[in-house]
Amino acid sequence: MLQRNQLHEYQERAVEWIKTHKSCALFLEMGLGKTVSTLTAIAELKEAGAVSSVLVIAPKRVAERTWTDEIERWAHLAGLTAVKILGTPAQRLKALSTPADIHIINRDNVAWLDKVLSVPLKPFPFDTLVIDELSSFKAYGTQRFKAMKHLRTRFNRIIGLTGTPSPNSLMDIWSQLYILDGGERLGEYITKYRQTYFTPGRGRGHIVYEWILKPWASDAIYERIGDICMSMRAEDYLSLPPVNYVNVSVGLTDKERKEYRDFKRDNVLPTADGVITASNAGVLCGKLQQWTGGAIYTEEGAVAPTTPAKLERLKEMLEEIHTPVIIAYHYKHELARLRAEFPQSKTIDEAGVFDAWNRGEVPILLGHPASIGHGLNLQRGGHTIIWYTPTWSLELYEQFNARLARQGQTERVTIYHLIADGTIDQRVLSVLARKSTIQDALMDELKADSPTKPQRPSKPQPTATRPLAVAISSPRTPPPF
Repeated sequence: MLQRNQLHEYQERAVEWIKTHKSCALFLEMGLGKTVSTLTAIAELKEAGAVSSVLVIAPKRVAERTWTDEIERWAHLAGLTAVKILGTPAQRLKALSTPADIHIINRDNVAWLDKVLSVPLKPFPFDTLVIDELSSFKAYGTQRFKAMKHLRTRFNRIIGLTGTPSPNSLMDIWSQLYILDGGERLGEYITKYRQTYFTPGRGRGHIVYEWILKPWASDAIYERIGDICMSMRAEDYLSLPPVNYVNVSVGLTDKERKEYRDFKRDNVLPTADGVITASNAGVLCGKLQQWTGGAIYTEEGAVAPTTPAKLERLKEMLEEIHTPVIIAYHYKHELARLRAEFPQSKTIDEAGVFDAWNRGEVPILLGHPASIGHGLNLQRGGHTIIWYTPTWSLELYEQFNARLARQGQTERVTIYHLIADGTIDQRVLSVLARKSTIQDALMDELKADSPTKPQRPSKPQPTATRPLAVAISSPRTPPPF
């Protein structure tokens, strides 16, 4: 087992941050050990009598194993007991009533938990809340956030953890900070936050599609939240082989290019079984992505084939790659076709696959970014990721890549993007690159002092050419977006 003195210096700093702040956020990039740092702080606060019972809210797969796995790995955490509030409602109720230092629940059951714990006169069982992947509560209109808004008032301590605090824009920060401080720093209402720090951009009538930061707003936001939010970037602390990003061009025939262009222009795609239409721009974007992947859903929910180009290019790549790979897909019909084409492939849901992958026994692991996006340590099983269909979400993109590009990885990680020439695939990657600049600025501004680099100026530096923030060391090989 690992010993307490094996924690890294930056993890010790994270431990102290938690211990000295009743409400705080750790914006730690993937691979910096958010879980063990938090567990260490909990163990020491418990020993000091400052904490008695902890609730951890996490993504499903993280709730299933990551927190208990870390407890089992470290000797100084052996005294902590943990119970998982998972399964059927009856199983969850039984787990909730089982005594333990830490109770761990899937974030999708937060509304259920709020209802169960709202029974009048029944004592509240927890004094400390840990939210693993705080950014998953960024959508302030969801039931998940509304339940957390009610629950948060009943805890003495709140700890928020994420590596991607602002995956889209600084608009994402408001709800996360509200959970920590009840609106003390950024206001009690999202409307007021928008009016204070943003101006309306694109819109139609009274509906605004885009909010643009006022020139002074980012600095003001950083200053408001800096006393309880600490950021660490993996490049400052980890010594990992640099990540290699490769765009793999997928050529289309003249006929395929014409079909794609006509569909994009007319929003209508004739097929052997009828006509597929896209009713608006959002639907069209999804349909175009499906098209480049090789098939598209019809109006009746069937699957119509489009181009085999991307699948054929993937087969060629796998003939040249002789190490285990993770392939990121997006649509269910992609998974079905990948399973049919590569019968040796596995998904993380299958029994024993997690451990088999880390033993190097799974040649192809198929994963949706939302299912292999948080908490899973897969770095021992391989060092190659292929994005069959790129995602629009910077958070899912970075989290998925960090399953391999993280501490413990001994090989250079290569991340391939399959890009159909002249299609929406190229647009997706350019959008990801733009989103990364907002998040990079936030992470830099709230950064703990790096032990290896001089402290940066108080204002964020221009980031227009900065590559995506992933768990790699400097110098970096920028993604070719």
